[in-house]
Amino acid sequence: MPERLPRTLIACLLLSALAAGAVGAAVDATSERAEVAKWRAERLKALTGEDGWLTLTGLLWLSEGSNTFGRSSENALVLDHPALAGRAGTFEVAGARVRFVSSPGAQVTHAGQAVHELELASDAHGEPTELASGSLRFFVIERGGRLAVRVRDLDNPHRRNFRGLEYFPVDPAWALAARFEPYQPARHLKISNVLGMEVELLCPGAVVFQKDGRQWRLDTVLEDPAARELFIMFADETSGKETYGGGRFLYIPLPAGGRAQLDFNKAENPPCALNDFATCPLPPAQNRLGLRVDAGEEKYQHPGDTP
Repeated sequence: MPERLPRTLIACLLLSALAAGAVGAAVDATSERAEVAKWRAERLKALTGEDGWLTLTGLLWLSEGSNTFGRSSENALVLDHPALAGRAGTFEVAGARVRFVSSPGAQVTHAGQAVHELELASDAHGEPTELASGSLRFFVIERGGRLAVRVRDLDNPHRRNFRGLEYFPVDPAWALAARFEPYQPARHLKISNVLGMEVELLCPGAVVFQKDGRQWRLDTVLEDPAARELFIMFADETSGKETYGGGRFLYIPLPAGGRAQLDFNKAENPPCALNDFATCPLPPAQNRLGLRVDAGEEKYQHPGDTP
């Protein structure tokens, strides 16, 4: 997780905030529908791709020392999947370092080559080292100071049987101009995730907008120091009813001229609404709106769920 906001980005955000005000022209309905349709298509492609959230099939927490891994129930980390050997290998953990030692004949590969022993990078500082076994892909992630093995299955039935997403009708009234108020200095927000872990994210400022005759405010964060978007976690009066109970996510362009653009027609479900093996952050208390945001994605019905 990012700990410091780059000085250049801070300067950009502070300078852009000098021009106050959030009055913008009305959004053209035809253009808005076209823009949202494009966004929905891109989101669907990402979700159903090989790296999409619908492929997740396991999340196995590592302990210090040796962690045997495989299909057999005798392992410390068990994943009952036909693409995995009874004992695929062992994850050797020493502090923040993880080394994978493959079992003979397990057919675990990395970049198409058989693995015997390999030092693994987690996702804490970039792309993790990915291992493969048949249709499975597995790698190390770090959350709240703990390490885990995340497993994807390219043939996951959840991916194959995906029925698509449901949305509120596109409403140009939910494409809003907002005022960006930077925090000087940038703040650190403590955010809890669905597993009760706490992470710290950098908050450069808040967006302030008008809706239903009132002013509303949402804190923003940066997911990464090099991010070119601001990330907003929010809940509203539809949460747990028409929309996912854990809130929704919204990504917006970096502010310019003290202004930011919010398009709640692009509000999306967090991965936890789609899969049981994600570790989604939850909206902070100040981002729980006493307002019905009837725009964006509705609650996802899993295959077999009652609509």
